[in-house]
Amino acid sequence: MTGAAPSTAPAPTAGVPRSVLAARNGVAAVFALNGLAVATWFARVPAVREALDLSAGRLGLVLLAMSVGAIVAMPASGLVAQRLGSARAVVVATVLVALGLATVGISASVVGSLAGVVVGLIALGFGSGMCDVAMNIEGAAVERRLGRTIMPRFHAAWSLGSVAGAGLGAGAARLGVPIAVHLTVLAAVVLVGTVAGARAFLPVRESTPAGADGTGSGRRRDLLSAWREPRTLLIGLFVLVMAFAEGSANDWLAVAFIDGYGLSEAAGAAVFGVFVVGMTVGRTAGTMALDRWGRVPVLLGTILLAVVGAGLAVLAGSGPVAIVGVALWGLGASLGFPVGMSAAADDEDRAPARVSVVAVIGYTAFLAGPPLLGFLGDEVGTLRALLVVPLLLLPTLALVPVTRRPARDR
Repeated sequence: MTGAAPSTAPAPTAGVPRSVLAARNGVAAVFALNGLAVATWFARVPAVREALDLSAGRLGLVLLAMSVGAIVAMPASGLVAQRLGSARAVVVATVLVALGLATVGISASVVGSLAGVVVGLIALGFGSGMCDVAMNIEGAAVERRLGRTIMPRFHAAWSLGSVAGAGLGAGAARLGVPIAVHLTVLAAVVLVGTVAGARAFLPVRESTPAGADGTGSGRRRDLLSAWREPRTLLIGLFVLVMAFAEGSANDWLAVAFIDGYGLSEAAGAAVFGVFVVGMTVGRTAGTMALDRWGRVPVLLGTILLAVVGAGLAVLAGSGPVAIVGVALWGLGASLGFPVGMSAAADDEDRAPARVSVVAVIGYTAFLAGPPLLGFLGDEVGTLRALLVVPLLLLPTLALVPVTRRPARDR
């Protein structure tokens, strides 16, 4: 790209230090490994259901345990990252992730304990939620030092990790690998890899963040004040809708196409794969568009693309056309979440508190989304229920300007 950088993009820096490049690689690895851990669990959900002989209703409640753990973790995650530094916070969080995965596997296939699975999922969700906040804070810091947009590519790494987790899970299921062995081995891989990646993170800042006294009470005041900032709350609302647009596809797309278009289970899974590919491509290529044109124009365009894509997916009436809509939906929804996190972290001194607040608001989509769409699906069918996505995205266009970089950073 030639010419001066737009006012909405980070200012380019000459001669990026090797430590920053190493931190970039470390953050990408941590994102990918977190995606691998989460997808490892989801890939073995059918096996856990069979091992514990769970009904659909009881399985739904079990699945909720992980989301509850994540939501409980996030309010304090910014404080933990600020006190320990992002690297230590990520390691502590991943210890919980690894323990949770191993506990789920052993409880399901060795002990046969539903309570043990629930406890493991709460630990997995708590650790994953804490890691999510800390790695996004670190990713935003790396982005600022690189002088160009890179946060969506970190989230693309998460998507690639989740694809790898799903693939390994499918292979383990096909080969009859016991749940306990599979989850425990992957837990160890995720933990070792994350520790190695976190060692490359940027050094903990020696200066006390502006406006804080560095004490626990000062950090708590920072967090409470972030909950009173209109821009932070509006970014959180924006991330909430974008998380819903992404999460609704993750949870319901395959089922909706099986029910609505009469596809086989394998074809429904392939349709979901189209969405994931769209998300990954959007997050990989979208960084260049963000640096060239800035956050607001790019987000307006991609959200409109998601509206069109989701509408086509539901209303096309033709399987092939609907699948094109799924691809557009994935592309259009790909940038909202990572750009929202970048916007929350624009002020590095206030990033831990603000990212924590935005994460708490945004992740409520993963609690409210499944039951909302499930209820609507009972009334109008699972495919038609997905029309909620474009209907929510359209008014969200009004929130896009809050992601603009503050004037002092232009």
